[in-house]
Amino acid sequence: MEYRTLGSTGVRVSTHCLGTMMFGAWGNTDVQACVRAIHEAIDAGINFIDTADVYSAGESEEIVGRALKGRRDDVVLASKVHGRMGPGANERGNSRLWIAREIENSLRRLQTDHIDLYQIHRPEAETDIEETLSVLTDLQRQGKIRYFGSSTFPGWQVMEAHWVAERRGLSRFRTEQPPYSIFVRHIELDVLPVAERYGMGVLVWSPLCRGWLTGRYRREAFDRSPDARAARVGGRGMSWQFDESRPEIQRKLDLVEEVAKIAANAGVSMTHLAIAFVLAHPSVTSAILGPRTSEQLGDLLAGADLRLDADTLDALDELVPPGTLVDEQDRGFDAWWLEPQARRR
Repeated sequence: MEYRTLGSTGVRVSTHCLGTMMFGAWGNTDVQACVRAIHEAIDAGINFIDTADVYSAGESEEIVGRALKGRRDDVVLASKVHGRMGPGANERGNSRLWIAREIENSLRRLQTDHIDLYQIHRPEAETDIEETLSVLTDLQRQGKIRYFGSSTFPGWQVMEAHWVAERRGLSRFRTEQPPYSIFVRHIELDVLPVAERYGMGVLVWSPLCRGWLTGRYRREAFDRSPDARAARVGGRGMSWQFDESRPEIQRKLDLVEEVAKIAANAGVSMTHLAIAFVLAHPSVTSAILGPRTSEQLGDLLAGADLRLDADTLDALDELVPPGTLVDEQDRGFDAWWLEPQARRR
């Protein structure tokens, strides 16, 4: 396992970060199996674990907390806040009111007295970034969090956060967690350069592009089994990810065949190719793996030492040019500044 410095924090983290979104009701409901998978990841050298309050309505955090009993100091623990956690009008968002309350809930579920990296899961229009940075700075000074970061912020908002932090004497985002894969490369235009300029660590999510780069979804072999992601996300209102009536999905089906050829030429699996691709970028610190089972985790870890040569990377650049993405919906955030009410008088 390779370790890299998380931005300019001095903290060393594994290039493979264990994402736990699939542990709990959203994925694997066998709690003991999830705990074993977390232990297996740590034993394999992973020292970076990422979760969020919203994953399975807090169950993922509870599973992580259970797994880390007696092993808390072995890992850099990251979680996130922003998503709706209850029916109340303020049980969500980036306000001081909610973050100060929800950090206590996350600490309780994780069975710890601090979170190493606390991230704002998404930006939002209605909350001033100073409001968010000020409460995060207070939590850091109270010892409840060590560092804080952003997740899926566009480049201009990352920049704005740094400017506000400097002008107001607040602590700043030390990391960004964006989507990044062979099919989703828009962050190369602005987010990654901004992160590098400001010494931010970058932990990328969905390096397998929601499962598209595993080889499970191909024209002649589209996995429609009940445990496949294509079947499970429909219940969470995200069936668009595999809706074959969309032109973008047809494009992905074409591209998967080309990626499979590149992987075959390189003598590696498509999954290993995809993970190695994102880790090849000099601004990326870690790739978040999102296994649902120990078997999936084992397969992902089997390619941990893979490094792609220039010819392979060039072939992928020809397929999906740098700075572009195949499906606009894979950006991960809603650009509210492009909504009609924001554009018209």
